Amino acid sequence: MHLELMTLTAETAALDRMKAVTVLLVPLLLPLVSAQTVRWGPCPTPMVQPNFELNKYLGKWYEIEKLPASFGKGKCIEVNYVLRPDYTVQVVNVQTYKGKIRKAEGTAIIQDLREPAKLGVSFSYFTPYTPYWVLSTDYSSIALVYSCTDVLRLFHVDYAWILSRSRILPPEAIYHAKETFSRGNIDVSKMIPTDQHGCDGPI
Repeated sequence: MHLELMTLTAETAALDRMKAVTVLLVPLLLPLVSAQTVRWGPCPTPMVQPNFELNKYLGKWYEIEKLPASFGKGKCIEVNYVLRPDYTVQVVNVQTYKGKIRKAEGTAIIQDLREPAKLGVSFSYFTPYTPYWVLSTDYSSIALVYSCTDVLRLFHVDYAWILSRSRILPPEAIYHAKETFSRGNIDVSKMIPTDQHGCDGPI
């Protein structure tokens, strides 16, 4: 009886600590909620592209739709992947925001050769690599990318992108892309289209 009481007390204390951490963290997240997609629970673990071939994936992709992200508010968003001599990948994001062209350069790496579709991306020497998972691609027209960050397994921040080799994708292709995300337990109901109109000039 004494042991059961001690166990119950320990579980209650752990629950109280978890609640306290949540109460402390939620106010910090509130400014981000409107710009990011925050969900309760740990990150989902969707299937990724089997037999992923990085060399075929390299080159330019255009952002068609995405889950809201604070770092991608502009239009004409595109990303170019180039293999470096050290076998890391140069990642260059370009967008037009408030009439100005903005670029961000980062690095992508394959973190586990056994799962080459699960890359990590970093845009600063001071930040760790964040997941960049290629869930599906035909290399020539469309790619579905997912990233997720766990916060103490209490909640997670989702990112998801539909990319294309051209600035426009047929509606049916977008529909099937969202179905693929959903099968991976990824909620893409808040996805928003990226404005790719008037972007014909060189960026």
